[in-house]
Amino acid sequence: MQKAHSFDKASIVKMLKGAGIAGGAVAILYVLQWLTTIDFGPYTAIVVGILSILINNIKEWRKGEKLTEIL
Repeated sequence: MQKAHSFDKASIVKMLKGAGIAGGAVAILYVLQWLTTIDFGPYTAIVVGILSILINNIKEWRKGEKLTEIL
């Protein structure tokens, strides 16, 4: 049980995971915004296809057992 005005290990892990998710979302938005400003010319379809595959792979990788279930 967590004491008042302090952090236990579970609270620190939750805060770090939240910071990671927020930071990751900002990074992804920045990269995607940057990618939309680039003209890939005839390779645009290939780049869009590769990005779609990468996003789907990340989604699949996140499935399954969660870290809290393993610990």
